[in-house]
Amino acid sequence: MAGVTVGDVVGVLDAAYPPRLAESWDSVGLVCGAEHEPVGRVLFAVDATAAVVDEAIAWGAQVLVAHHPLLLRGVDSVAASTPKGALVHRLIRNGCALFTAHTNADSADPGVSDALAHAVGLTVTGPLESKSAAPVDEWTVQVPRAHTEAVLAALFEAGAGGGDRYRECASRTASIGQFRPLPGANPAAGAPGELETVEQDTVTVVSPPSKRAAVLAALRTAHPYEDPAFHVTERAALPSGLGLGRIGHLAHPETLRAFTARVRAGLPGTTWGVRAAGDPDRPIHTVAVCGGAGDSFLTTVTRLGVDAYLTADLRHHPADEHLRAGGPALIDAAHWATEFPWCAQAAQFVRKALPGLETRVSTIRTDPWTLGAADC
Repeated sequence: MAGVTVGDVVGVLDAAYPPRLAESWDSVGLVCGAEHEPVGRVLFAVDATAAVVDEAIAWGAQVLVAHHPLLLRGVDSVAASTPKGALVHRLIRNGCALFTAHTNADSADPGVSDALAHAVGLTVTGPLESKSAAPVDEWTVQVPRAHTEAVLAALFEAGAGGGDRYRECASRTASIGQFRPLPGANPAAGAPGELETVEQDTVTVVSPPSKRAAVLAALRTAHPYEDPAFHVTERAALPSGLGLGRIGHLAHPETLRAFTARVRAGLPGTTWGVRAAGDPDRPIHTVAVCGGAGDSFLTTVTRLGVDAYLTADLRHHPADEHLRAGGPALIDAAHWATEFPWCAQAAQFVRKALPGLETRVSTIRTDPWTLGAADC
């Protein structure tokens, strides 16, 4: 698609999976590559392994989008002599950017667990662990009409008037303002002791609380009055569809044995396979899912009273204690398999926003387990 750049792809993915949703320890976004470079092909994968990088280069992709960060903990070198550094060098030399959407994609709506739920035929009703929508400031400012554009421009430059998908948002209402300067004042209009009326706009913009100092400074600098009239209110953090994991239900109840077979059919095959814990004949209707490692939510799913919990990387002792306590049945799949459906979701976002781009989901199995007893 002519004119599409790496920056355009990054913009689409950041809108779908806002970086602010990432956990504090995570590393998401553009890892290497230049935003001004043109893009014709984008490859999607769970992991940026050597085999996946080979595929991206051989196919001629200009962007590789991965779920798992290549560079996360304790990285202080990307020398070509290191395994991860070698991949970064190969990508750069071959003109392929690397972008990561990790825990921000986990908490987005839709996100990783929505794709997992869809793959196994669940209707999603909400997140397993909610992430509230961030609080936001609402600024209301009285501005002489001749200065409205300049004040708005300053507020936008300071970070007000935008969200994840929109910028320079504001409302303005025409009004008549009045004031009487007192002795010692230095008014931009009128004179001390006299009542002054002016045509003005009541301007309203929103801004993150973190930008409060910058927005206030911009307002005072751009506003013509020595004492601008304004007020700020903060909207509380609100419930949202954002958060880790998902809760859903099947159209019709089925046994744990049948649901386990459903999961196996809906996810890509791995050496790990799909295993379940619980009464094979237990009826399953409501199901919690969490793409990737999810044993931290065992207490949560028990409290919520779902019939089954589908996730990955379940450990022996937590699973055993969970079942002894009467918790939901457990379905444990390979980590890679539970996150693989997200790749198609992310590719769809890019295709819809940037029609004409070629996208491909890598089918290379990057699950690290390559041999099982059944294969021997």
